[in-house]
Amino acid sequence: MGFRSSAKLIAGYDLGNEVCQISYALSGNGEVETISQVAGEQKYHIPTVLCKRHGVNQWFYGREALRAADRQEGILVENLLDMALDGEPVVVEGESYDPVALLALFFRRSLGQLSQTGEKLSALTVTCPSIDKKILDVLRQVVEGSRIRADRISFQSHAESFYSYMLRQPGELWTYPSVLFHYRQDSIRVYRMEANKRTTPSVVFMEEKEYAFPEAEDRALFKIAEEVCGKDLIGSIFLIGDGFREDWMKESLRFLCRGRRVFQGNNLFSKGACCGMQEKISPGEQGKSHVFLGNEKLKANIGMQVLQNGEESYYALLDAGVSWYEAQRELEVYLQDGNELMLTVLPLIRSNSFKAGKAAGRDGEAIRVVLEGLSEGIVRLKLHFYMKTEQCLVVEAEDLGFGEFRASSGRTWKDEIQIY
Repeated sequence: MGFRSSAKLIAGYDLGNEVCQISYALSGNGEVETISQVAGEQKYHIPTVLCKRHGVNQWFYGREALRAADRQEGILVENLLDMALDGEPVVVEGESYDPVALLALFFRRSLGQLSQTGEKLSALTVTCPSIDKKILDVLRQVVEGSRIRADRISFQSHAESFYSYMLRQPGELWTYPSVLFHYRQDSIRVYRMEANKRTTPSVVFMEEKEYAFPEAEDRALFKIAEEVCGKDLIGSIFLIGDGFREDWMKESLRFLCRGRRVFQGNNLFSKGACCGMQEKISPGEQGKSHVFLGNEKLKANIGMQVLQNGEESYYALLDAGVSWYEAQRELEVYLQDGNELMLTVLPLIRSNSFKAGKAAGRDGEAIRVVLEGLSEGIVRLKLHFYMKTEQCLVVEAEDLGFGEFRASSGRTWKDEIQIY
């Protein structure tokens, strides 16, 4: 990304449909703090709402928006993230508004709280519960007005923010798997992180599972904890969310604390987003020795066999660990004989349970891409590789001919390959 190690204010922004949080650090290795909405208290949540004052183009955000709506001074606009993803115009007092523009307004106003640090924001990571192409498109529009260089803005899921947070924790917390319980309105989402230390670099897997949890009930939480942790060795437990209270989960807490380190809070994801940007600016030893393969990550190294200096060799195209929706490569090659491209896919397989899988064999899988109808002789091809889904690789090829010796046929080919 071209970051300078001397970058100043770095922020992590946890954007949710109900609330958001902002954490920051003053350097690539600085301590991460979270902005509190009440001085002297750990009140980190900023309600993701706007309120338009009656009759004028004046907007309040967050807690002030809720207060203005309670005083009946304006119209409250909620569910900003969901509406931006839906894309339908929002009508307020008879006027139509772009939902993405409303979310961007909230984002800019809330991000302005960083001015209290006295430093100019230089790099930002936005985290959401999950990331896909649709969310990514909305987020990129939202951050456009933040006056931060595009190459200093990144996006990641809550799962990756958990991983980024752990990268900055003491090494002993990596000895055994770590589990995070995120208590939301009527459910608990569980993240289980485990590193396969038999690979180089160590491959980190993240298993996610959602449990219905309509009310705070100790026995119900105990059953979830027992299923997730079972008899396995778990090094650390994180309980995230205001709903976790010791007064109702005594039996569950006793079970979780049995031989494990347990942490409780509600700002891990925004801190993890900030840690993720710190890793990009000033990579730590853990980050250098691990690669993260969460749900949004490409879980295979993809390359092709090419002839270089008279010898056949492997040419890397897409690397495991990048977000699948951002994984793409375009290049030109000369095909000397035949009408086939030889790809090599080396997957890093994981199981469907809460246990990490193992790396596949060293040689990977050889896949032939046949260009039907391609005429014989040397031909120059333009190739484009990208992921259509987490598991589907798309290969596009275009015949460019061979200079004066062979005119381009204008033909194109497209093939979709299931790589897992």
